[in-house]
Formats: sequence, structure tokens, C-alpha cells
Amino acid sequence: MEQRSIGRLQVSVIGLGCNNFGQRLDQSQTTGVVHAALDAGINYFDTSDNYGGGASEEFLGQALQGHRDEAIVATKYDGAAMTARTSCLLSLDRLTMDYIDLFQIHRPYPGEPLDETLGALSELVDEGLVREIGCSNFSVDQLRDAASANDPGRARFASVQNDYNMLNRKQEFDVIPECLAGSLAFNAYFGLYHGFLTGKFRRGEPPLAGTRLGEASDARKEAVFNDENFDVVEAIAELAAAHGMTVLDIALARPLHVPGVTAVIAGASTADQVRANAYRQ
Repeated sequence: MEQRSIGRLQVSVIGLGCNNFGQRLDQSQTTGVVHAALDAGINYFDTSDNYGGGASEEFLGQALQGHRDEAIVATKYDGAAMTARTSCLLSLDRLTMDYIDLFQIHRPYPGEPLDETLGALSELVDEGLVREIGCSNFSVDQLRDAASANDPGRARFASVQNDYNMLNRKQEFDVIPECLAGSLAFNAYFGLYHGFLTGKFRRGEPPLAGTRLGEASDARKEAVFNDENFDVVEAIAELAAAHGMTVLDIALARPLHVPGVTAVIAGASTADQVRANAYRQ
């Protein structure tokens, strides 16, 4: 599988979102999904200290026993300067690892100068606990604030991870061009929009049982299953059929052809789903 750069890291263009680990998947199921990803050429695993209350990190760490050198592990924390070290050490303990490849702020921390946060994160890089630092859910203005706050010689953000898919393309107008101009990797989460962009849901039919959306709250279902979204997916399906492709093919491949996009992160709950995601480029 093609790989692209996040700072010094080389990641597969399809990443595996690990939100299901410790929530919808137990340890055995998690291990099966992780090993299927490695076999398919996926080396980029994205988790967080709050997925499953930390269980996602624990399950991922166990699944990667004996395979640490094959994986790029990214995790996230709340983003405060004062909790950076503690959060990092706790994540390392749950992952049973000596270092984190990409340590990310999950979202901007309210009221805290980015200069303080970047200083705390840079110390973790200097100590070898973290290889690269990144951010998530940042706007253009926040990215610019981070760039201006960074002192020479101190670690800087290597990536930003934001909500981006074929149903939400707003990032193409601001954040992605900003990343391209600033040599910042852009990673798309919700790449398959909770599974809706796999094409397996049908207008007017109840959500499929056993799926993430089928188990979602009524509010989430109302936000996803609307005529506007179905119009887009059905148009993609027509285009895909005309070219011998699937909705999934286009949903994953199209963002990767946007200049500035490094990787698309897609969740999976089975080995078959991982294999399907891996080859849709």
C-alpha cells in the first residue's frame, strides 16, 4: 500500500480507526482486525485515551505484541499543557509501549495559550516518549496561532486530523490548503461517515442491524439518514457502477487524490471490512 509522510513517520494512506476497540469489539476481535490490517499493508492505527475509557489503547497494545515495529501508533489526549505528560505516560502504560509515534491534541483546549501546550509536548519529543505531535479538530486560525507560537528548535505540529469525507468537504476550502502551504499532513477522520459511505444503507429502509449506525442514537440517525445525504450516495453509486467500482472505492479514493491529504482513517469491526478498505485506492 502507498505510504505518505507525517513528519518523520511513513504511514499507509488508509489508516485504521480504533474507536470500536473495547466498545463494540473484545480483545480477540480487536486482535483479528489489527492483524488483518497489518496483513493488508495498513500500518497506521489511530486511537485515543477516551475511546472505551482507555480500553481501545489497551486492546490495541495487546494486539500489536510482537508487531510494534510494523505499526505507526497515533493516540490523542485532552490537549491541556498540564496534563500532557501524565496523559502520555498513562497511554504508554495502556499500550504497553515505550514511545508513541504520533501524540495528538484531541481538540483545542479552552482558554490555554498554545505556546504552553506546544512547550509541554515538545518536552515529550525531546525525551523520546513521542516521535511526532499533531492536533485534531483545529481551524485555520488555530493552526496559524500554533505556527506563530512555536519557538525555533521546538517540536511543531506535524499533522492535523479533521472530519472530512464526501459528505463533508468544507475542509477543502480552508484547512487542507493551509496544511498544503505549511507542509502539514492532513488526515481525514469519519472517512466513511460512520459506515454510510460504504453504500450498504438504502433510502426508506431501516438501518442494518448490527452496524454502528444501526446501534446509533436517534439524533445520529436523523443527522445521517436524510434525503440530502442519500442523494449524494446514490449519485456516487451511479458513477461507481459506470466505472466498475463501488461507493466504497470512491469514498476512500477521492479524498486521497486531493492535494494535501495524507491519509483517510476508516473504522472496521471485522477483518473482511479491513481488507475491503485496504484495497479501495
